[in-house]
Amino acid sequence: MSIVDFEKLTDHEPDQIPVIPSAPMANGDSIPTAFDPRQLRAGRLERLRAMMAEQGYAAVVLFDPYNQRYATGSRNMFGYFLRNSTRYIYVPLDGPVILFEYPGSAHVSTWLETIDEARTSKVVWSAVNQRDNLSSDPFGIEIAELMEEHGRGNRKIGLDRCALNLARSLEAQGLEVYDCMQDTLHCRRIKTPEEIACLAQSMAGAEAAVAEVEAAIKPGVTENDLFATLYGNIIRQGGEFIETRLLSSGPRTNPWFNEASDRVIRPGELVALDTDTIGCHGYYSDFSRTFHVGPGKPSAYQKSLYRMAYDQVHHNMGILKPGMSYREIAESAWKIPERFLDRRYPSIIHGVGMHGETPLVAHHMDFDRFSKDGILEPGMVVSVESYIGEVGAADGVKLEEEVLVTDTGIEKLSRYPFDEALLDREV
Repeated sequence: MSIVDFEKLTDHEPDQIPVIPSAPMANGDSIPTAFDPRQLRAGRLERLRAMMAEQGYAAVVLFDPYNQRYATGSRNMFGYFLRNSTRYIYVPLDGPVILFEYPGSAHVSTWLETIDEARTSKVVWSAVNQRDNLSSDPFGIEIAELMEEHGRGNRKIGLDRCALNLARSLEAQGLEVYDCMQDTLHCRRIKTPEEIACLAQSMAGAEAAVAEVEAAIKPGVTENDLFATLYGNIIRQGGEFIETRLLSSGPRTNPWFNEASDRVIRPGELVALDTDTIGCHGYYSDFSRTFHVGPGKPSAYQKSLYRMAYDQVHHNMGILKPGMSYREIAESAWKIPERFLDRRYPSIIHGVGMHGETPLVAHHMDFDRFSKDGILEPGMVVSVESYIGEVGAADGVKLEEEVLVTDTGIEKLSRYPFDEALLDREV
């Protein structure tokens, strides 16, 4: 049965939208899976405005589709607006939230209680020759008028996609323009209970899709066949899209980051995948598994790789607790054997929300290059990564788990089983 995404429905009045249902929780399971969509939207907007007050913003203008959805629950032609900043939402600290929509499509979002008003976008860049300063002056003038009305004399405004001509247009109107993307990501690091329910439902859909992939693995299918199985099931579960094509087999599992191809899978090989899925309700599911292709049993070398990846993930999950610094996590992490260091995964953990988010904790030898120190906090959701492969070898193993940081430790969101044959257990 598909999971319905009520944030996408346009034929409901807001007060008619039901609580999104879920199966009963397992005995002792503290992770919620049902939620009220109105409370989801209210909680996110409240967190965003709390960040704005803390950082001194009178308003922010959101071009990023993820931030737009976070602030309001509104989405429209998501893939298109990932590359075209032609739709934006004005969110004042105090005052009406105004959607500046692509012409003719405001009805997609105006039913939402979080949208107070809809206007037509002033920066519709539908052709290359329109992407110039001609569109920026009307944009700057209109936003400045709104700031004058709602800003109470505060001239500080944030843009999450700080396009140069738009920033200059706002500055020409006397506004103080700041890039607010890092502030919005920092705000989003702590998940509300409703967001955790969304993440749990999204994970359930991704796990169902991976189960179909595992069942389809056999000699003669291609990587693209399996990726199509994964993608099709994600869509049927109410998901939106998969950010990467990370599904590879045989010698293409080492090094990691080869994307799905027309390679035909053969007996005795490994198949590895990373879900990287924007699932139902717009929330990310991010776990990885590696499978053995029968008939026959995995080699001793394949089992040794798998055991190391399994141990790395479980050791690193075991050390996580609220209050740890990111640097402490890096220093306490599982020690990668020397011959596998060159092909280590870039991060130990990374944040999960509407996509891969903050924080990113790199290995201790990479920490100062890729990470900024911080504190692990209750309400964060992170994925714990492992890739084990060595230069000159044929095989590599990718494993990953997604967990919620609680007041006392962690709770797993991903529950897909590991490959018993590769763990050398009785099947």
